[in-house]
Amino acid sequence: MISNGHSIEHVQLPGDPQRAQLVAALAKEAENEDNIAPFSEEFLKGLKDARLGHEHFIVEDSSTVVGCGAIHGDSAEMFIAPQYRGKGLGSALYAALVAANPAVQVWAHGNLAPAQAIAAAHGLKVVRRLLVMEVSGEALVAAAQADKAPLPAANLRESTKKWGRQVVEEQWLKANNEAFSWHPEQGGWDLERLHRAMEAPWFDPEDVLFLWDEGPQLAGFHWTKWHRESSPAFGEVYVIGLADSYRGKKLGGPLLTLGLHHLVDKGAHKVILYVEADNAPAVKIYERLGFEIAEQHCVWARGD
Repeated sequence: MISNGHSIEHVQLPGDPQRAQLVAALAKEAENEDNIAPFSEEFLKGLKDARLGHEHFIVEDSSTVVGCGAIHGDSAEMFIAPQYRGKGLGSALYAALVAANPAVQVWAHGNLAPAQAIAAAHGLKVVRRLLVMEVSGEALVAAAQADKAPLPAANLRESTKKWGRQVVEEQWLKANNEAFSWHPEQGGWDLERLHRAMEAPWFDPEDVLFLWDEGPQLAGFHWTKWHRESSPAFGEVYVIGLADSYRGKKLGGPLLTLGLHHLVDKGAHKVILYVEADNAPAVKIYERLGFEIAEQHCVWARGD
């Protein structure tokens, strides 16, 4: 597809490592300009990992990469380099995504002005809103001491040593898929998906915390993430979930506290988390613990 000297090419970037690297570098430039990454962690992985099955749309100007869109299922992410915005390229890239998949829904990380302009031009509406909340300083220290866990806690390394890898991973998957049966990204995991997530360069088995009942039965887990790429480093409530049979037993608070305490002990002065904006009960709990909204990410889709 060629328009006004610019081209949009449909490719799968894992098969083109050189351009995949160019897109990753361009995404970093956009992040530095906008103070927010245009691609999520999963879509960045998709630039190089063919197992994810992402499709890519490269925008070029005189053979120079100036933007990229990616589709996985009905979900997409896209960006145009800051110096090339305002030329209609974002709108053309969105049109290419829709031509490939008419049901596509596009993430707008930070919901910045360029994304809102494209949405307005195409009559899109917000169908999902994800909040980034954070807590820091004295409020974080207090939150890390809020609730004591009524069940024994152990990290992934300790749990595997005691119960064996197969038992731990089977119960971890079961709890995850029960807790996130409704979730488009976190639900329906299998062992291959879990192992792929554990390949992340930041993954540390000591940052995955479990609450165990007799049996052993996994009551819940709190997978924390340490952002060592930042200075100073900070923590994240990455994934937290309870098994079905342990819901309604007031374990959510202690499970959250368990992870916060771990991150504070690790040296965190700030902790973030992601939560769906329409999950009002969870948002209220986090607000009571001192979390405040720092960012929002929206999914835009056609209204027809």
